Amino acid sequence: MHLVYKRSCGIDVHKKFIVACTLLAQEDGTEQKEIRTFSTMTADLLACVDWLELKGIEMVAMESTGVFWRPIFNLLEAHIKVMLVNAQHMKALPGRKTDVKDSEWIADLLRHGLLEASFIPPQPIRDLRDLTRYRKILMQERAQEVNRLQKVLETANLKLASVASDVLGKSGRDMLDALVGGERDPLVLADLARGRLRAKLPELRLALDGRLRPHQTFLIQQILAHIDFLEQSLEVLQSEIDERLAPFKEVTTLLDSLPVIMDVAKAVVIAEIGVDMSRFKTAKHLASWAGVCPGNKVSGGKRLSGSTTKGNVYLRSVLCQLAWSIARSKTPNYLSSLYHRIARRRGKKRAILAVAHSLLVSIYHMIRDNKPYKDLGPEYLEKQDSERVERRAVERLQQLGYQVTLTPKQEVA
Repeated sequence: MHLVYKRSCGIDVHKKFIVACTLLAQEDGTEQKEIRTFSTMTADLLACVDWLELKGIEMVAMESTGVFWRPIFNLLEAHIKVMLVNAQHMKALPGRKTDVKDSEWIADLLRHGLLEASFIPPQPIRDLRDLTRYRKILMQERAQEVNRLQKVLETANLKLASVASDVLGKSGRDMLDALVGGERDPLVLADLARGRLRAKLPELRLALDGRLRPHQTFLIQQILAHIDFLEQSLEVLQSEIDERLAPFKEVTTLLDSLPVIMDVAKAVVIAEIGVDMSRFKTAKHLASWAGVCPGNKVSGGKRLSGSTTKGNVYLRSVLCQLAWSIARSKTPNYLSSLYHRIARRRGKKRAILAVAHSLLVSIYHMIRDNKPYKDLGPEYLEKQDSERVERRAVERLQQLGYQVTLTPKQEVA
């Protein structure tokens, strides 16, 4: 079999140590193999880098084991070409399951060009990715705290959530602070309502007539303090994300042209796919990597499964959130018409995934070609299939008991 790399190395990664196997092709057709084990401490990893440079290694391959590959990758990428590989793509043959055999197997697959590299963005994008993923964790923690707060209120017979749409709005927060301060009179508490909520004063007085016990007051106080801390942390984190986004202002401007609010989502999109679309051969490759397109599993001429793959859960999640926002939009556009067209036939969830796919394809071409989004219009799909639209309309009118004759507009004139 043809050798792609004459000097290759495979690394089997673990938490406390790594096993590196080098394969050097000799002029007589034989191979020189050497295996060493290093700890994952920085000093030992640097020794591994020096050893690989001394060997003249052209390419290093290692599997993506949790986060344990990152320290090794960070030190290697400045000196030697590194390929990170999905562990599912290089399953060892039976009888080869030891750390040494794993490293040999990786090196052998690498030298023959049988491994496909995973997408690893540049360092600035990776830094931004860490921040956006941490922001998602903080937002999830805040949502959990809000749910805990509502649970305590319900337990205390306080039905504030049944009247106010947001218990942590300005009115709701004033009432909760008053409850923590010792106020129990539902008339006084209801009078803290602001704006449109004051139209619900009778319902509020009934909802705030509860039985709050001392330990529940303490719980509400602690939960509110934790929510305040999380909100402050999110503000500081958002400032840092905005600072990291500054070098990509041109791309963020392009993303703002999409028919949906991209204030938070644009940072996630850039952090997950980067700004260099040459890494993905086509928009289809990107959609498959993100997990927003049908799967492909066929055997014996039968389609066994068409379910989507897991893909990039962070990117897929934000794309689906944007799709839901577009679906609820009152401003007609191409993407909203695509959603309603598919939702009628195949359901809302499939329609959302189709819109998410279309969004990602648009983002790919926008970034690659450096052009803003251009909406095709809500009538685009119907114009593409005008005959089918006419046939369905006629069939529907005939079902209602009408006799239909279509006359082109030009003839009427």
